[in-house]
Amino acid sequence: MKALHRRTTVGARRRFREFDIELDKGLFGSAWLKDSRIAAVVIRGLKDTEEKGSWRLHAWVVMSNHVHVLFEPRAPLRTIVQAVKGRTAREANLLFGRVGNHFGQSESFDHWIRNVEELERVRSYIERNPVVAGLVQRPEDWPWSSAGERSRGAGV
Repeated sequence: MKALHRRTTVGARRRFREFDIELDKGLFGSAWLKDSRIAAVVIRGLKDTEEKGSWRLHAWVVMSNHVHVLFEPRAPLRTIVQAVKGRTAREANLLFGRVGNHFGQSESFDHWIRNVEELERVRSYIERNPVVAGLVQRPEDWPWSSAGERSRGAGV
């Protein structure tokens, strides 16, 4: 199952994890996603992309300054990323009264999911992100995540 497309090395995964830990602290980068209106825009973008058939969404979490998404693409990755980021950036900029400004990072970290065990490990990693960051006690307590949505009975 393909979560994202590029193969990674152990070193790349370690650098990603170190960077992710720093992001979780919320000490650098924009924290626009802390605004519940913006988090809702991102979540709506993720769900709409799934409804259009571009991907099958497995797990997601919106943190204060980054987003984790686990999905099975059903369209070219570039098309999916452009659709989600473009739409959410436009809507977020409108909410903030910003026009023509860059919103979010232009890069992303991606890799292949090779088996069901890895899928579950990555899903758990994503949904536990707010717990590891010390924001909540349980993954389902974070409202801007697939775990939170599932616990409210909304399904994923």
